[in-house]
Amino acid sequence: MEYDRAKELAASPDPAVRLELAQRQDVRPEILYFLAIDEATDVRRAIAANVSTPSQAHLLLANDADEEVRAQLADKVARLLPSMPEDEAGAAREYAVQTVELLARDELTRIRAILSQALKSAVNVPHHVVKQLALDVELIVSAPVLEFSPLLTDEDLREIVEGAAQSGALSAIARRVGLSSGVSDAIVATRDVSAVAALLANDSAQIREETLDLILDAAPSVEAWHEPLVQRPNLPGAAAKRIAGFVAQSLLSRLMARSDLPAEALAEIKTVMQKRLNVALPEEPAAEAPREAGKEKEKEAGAAMAEAEAAVKKLLKLNKLDNDVVQDAIERLDRNFVLQALAQAGKAPVPVVQRALESRNGRLITALVWRAKFSMRTAVMVQRDIAKVPPKQMLNARNGTDYPLGKGELEEQLKVLGL
Repeated sequence: MEYDRAKELAASPDPAVRLELAQRQDVRPEILYFLAIDEATDVRRAIAANVSTPSQAHLLLANDADEEVRAQLADKVARLLPSMPEDEAGAAREYAVQTVELLARDELTRIRAILSQALKSAVNVPHHVVKQLALDVELIVSAPVLEFSPLLTDEDLREIVEGAAQSGALSAIARRVGLSSGVSDAIVATRDVSAVAALLANDSAQIREETLDLILDAAPSVEAWHEPLVQRPNLPGAAAKRIAGFVAQSLLSRLMARSDLPAEALAEIKTVMQKRLNVALPEEPAAEAPREAGKEKEKEAGAAMAEAEAAVKKLLKLNKLDNDVVQDAIERLDRNFVLQALAQAGKAPVPVVQRALESRNGRLITALVWRAKFSMRTAVMVQRDIAKVPPKQMLNARNGTDYPLGKGELEEQLKVLGL
């Protein structure tokens, strides 16, 4: 397009005319730069998405008040930056780097998450930007780069693990392809159940025999580790024998069926299997007793949950399920009532609420309490007394009573839970 004609259209009082111009890729850079500060949001969004927009304009757009402008920009620049050679002439790459640095600090989780997803496998991007995303407090931001980025060094990963990273972040690291034994050691040292389970399930992760022994010391009481232990490749014979001593019968049979174990180890596993069967067979009632006890406990737990559900629904119907009632339940540590209150008042599935509480993630739990329309004081009590969130990971009230996160951020947390 001729410069004079483009300049005339850029000055048009009609936003639709300026929008059409902003979407064109045959316009001079200075015209697109001018449109980057247009008063019409749709025009700025089009400029943010336009691949012909000059890099200088990106710095303006990275600070735009509109979330969608920044989202369009994050998606575009994160895709373009890895393809820019580091020795490229001019300042285009430098502007792109500065833009990405700004977006990596954006106040909205969604923007940072877009950036992380786009850069998770990139190699030709600044290390410090990837590390900043890896250290992000929001799992939706940190997890992609923690699991996939080739730029994170073992030193970076150990630093993050030893810095008391949340469980989801540890699990993301544990799933990395070719994880080194040093990082595996650091993950096992945290004793995080989910992360160690992910590590054991990662066939490419290197785990030293000494580290595997530490896992086995705690494994009898941690059922989540049993199956990945049985399936772990290159399992030492001594470890296989120890595993045979505590896993369930079905897993014991799978362990016995492995073809990669030494004959000596298989013979020992068979001996252990026979001993366990011999103990159980003579007195059948004794073998049945644990199962019956387990069924009875399940029945009691189900009845308690049903009772809590009925009580919550009744209070909801009477419009009496308020903060005082929920806080009383928290003080008497009535987990079932609190779980049902969050589920029923927030219209969230009980398994989702249960998963959030078990995650010990202060942000997810706070978002659930907000969704149920309870106060921030209630959110603090649920975090501290019911979910047992570590103090450093708790969200506290702002100004004594207010939620510390805005509506947009709270909604982003709920999206993580699928709500």
